[in-house]
Amino acid sequence: MTPRRWILTAISFLLAFGASVYIIRSSWLEEGARVGLPLWGHLACLTAAFLELLCRSIKIRLSGAALRIPLDLRTSMRASLGGDFGAAITPARSGAEPARFLILREAELPVADALVILFLELFLEMLSLAALAVALAFALGSASSAVHGLVALVGGYSTLVIGLGVIGYTASRRWADGPAPAWLPRLGMSDRRWHAVQLSLRHLRANVTKMRSARWWFMASSLVFSILHVLMRLTILPIIVFALGARTAIGPLVLWPLAIYYGGAVSPAPAGGGLIELAFRGALNDHIPAAFLGAALLWWRVYTFYVLLVGGALVTGAAVLRSLRRDGVADMVTE
Repeated sequence: MTPRRWILTAISFLLAFGASVYIIRSSWLEEGARVGLPLWGHLACLTAAFLELLCRSIKIRLSGAALRIPLDLRTSMRASLGGDFGAAITPARSGAEPARFLILREAELPVADALVILFLELFLEMLSLAALAVALAFALGSASSAVHGLVALVGGYSTLVIGLGVIGYTASRRWADGPAPAWLPRLGMSDRRWHAVQLSLRHLRANVTKMRSARWWFMASSLVFSILHVLMRLTILPIIVFALGARTAIGPLVLWPLAIYYGGAVSPAPAGGGLIELAFRGALNDHIPAAFLGAALLWWRVYTFYVLLVGGALVTGAAVLRSLRRDGVADMVTE
């Protein structure tokens, strides 16, 4: 990243901190407001955060096994944390996949294998969201219309992404090779840009073709762990709220964080630039008592974002240093 982008990232993080401080200070005006969690609450949140990371890592490892690509759990966990760091410091979480790719390549995985694992991981993520939307619709059948709307939103998001994938694969079969369509120049797309699009379409076609020979038992197991990792993430806010001593309906505590987390993927600012915090307050202000809202936001962000950010920074930094050392040794041998 350029110095300018680092400055913009720092400003975005400051805005996120500022939004958190504002909401926490607002909650202090309420009688009986508190910020600290009891020890059991911290231990439960740390356990849920670790299990969420572990399930994600097992999912990546099983995705590799489904495609007959050897991948150990340690590398999978490093790739997961690296993706968290890349997502945190880039707009719309656009750096997640490049960071995961960097970690997998640093572990000497071939380019094609790293790309197909990441493609399958994203595909299973969308399937797990769709499955969770259906399950939550049945589990919360007697809930309010707002809750049903959230379930529809989550299901619609996953369906949209899967649909775009189907459209992309259809396009890859038709336009990945050969000359550009006659109507394309009218859209202002140059030949160079079209060749880049064709390269992406060829990668997509190769990935889907390789998935056809995947071992379905491993793929199904990977999908199970994909669902489990989302569920582990969704347990964190209910744990925090109940540890603070508040009593409220669990449906909004599960569904709103799900919508905020995946909806935050479209935020143009790294770390959300305060939008995540404001969305949290706007969505849950009527569901979490005002005296606990600031503390709930603080610890929810700590255990779903900042802990993973720090871990990802350490993992990514170590990977970059190892790559630089290897390049330096290679240069010395060449000389």
